[in-house]
Amino acid sequence: MKKSAFIVYALLIAAASTAHGQNKNDSTGLPGDNFSLNGALELFKQSESPEEFEKKLNAEDSKVNNLDLNGDGEIDYIKVIDKADGDAHAFVLQAAVSENESQDIAVIEVEKESDEKATLQIIGDEDLYGEETIVEPTEKVKTNAGTTSSNVTVNVYTWPSVRYVYRPGYRVWVSPWGWHARPVWWRPWRPVHYHVFHPYHAHYRHRYAVVHTHRTVVAHRVYRPTRTTSVIVRTRHQEPVNRYRTQRVDRTTVIRHNDNRAVRKSTTTRRDNGARKGTTTKTVKRKSRSRD
Repeated sequence: MKKSAFIVYALLIAAASTAHGQNKNDSTGLPGDNFSLNGALELFKQSESPEEFEKKLNAEDSKVNNLDLNGDGEIDYIKVIDKADGDAHAFVLQAAVSENESQDIAVIEVEKESDEKATLQIIGDEDLYGEETIVEPTEKVKTNAGTTSSNVTVNVYTWPSVRYVYRPGYRVWVSPWGWHARPVWWRPWRPVHYHVFHPYHAHYRHRYAVVHTHRTVVAHRVYRPTRTTSVIVRTRHQEPVNRYRTQRVDRTTVIRHNDNRAVRKSTTTRRDNGARKGTTTKTVKRKSRSRD
């Protein structure tokens, strides 16, 4: 009996150690580890309006925000600001880190493609994630009689928050809150360790995917000139961000196919226990050589 109990105890310890090790390996050490881009999209999907989205984003039980960018020991309040141009919307998620400075955390970019179709992406800010990190909703579609599956982008026009902003008479949402003005319902809480925060978002992974292409081109063009960064945040997190960037190795391979030249760029992020690799391919037609 004692032997059986000991075996069960040993297995539990091993499982906990493995889970902790996986969480540690998944961590980049960057401030972006403490904000779930997937979770933010899920909240946006569930919200009826940008105002409701902001409220859910700042609710402790949402488990999406664990950021303390200025190191004051309290979670940062995230305000939502819609920068719109026609049918293109850039919902900026921004935190005030001092009386005079704010820092963009991410931007949700939405574009209406037709009467019943819209595209959406969230882009994590490079000062928090080391580089622009693009995430979008995705679905798996079975092909070849169900033997294989592939990811397809999702039409988000049916999301209540998206339909809300394309409703006639919509007034662009700009959060009224700032460093000295916070909503009465909000109470800051203390951040938790990464290995406690991270597991809350595991169930979002099959609904959202990291991609390397900007699909919301107009909305991104609207947002980019207005991007807001903080000296406080850059200074405080400079070491891990610089380390992340210097550990990235970019390799470009040129592959020739008849009259075309495909340039495949392979980016590897080195980790202590392995590497994460991503590949993008761009095809450029080879220029014909002039003859004498």
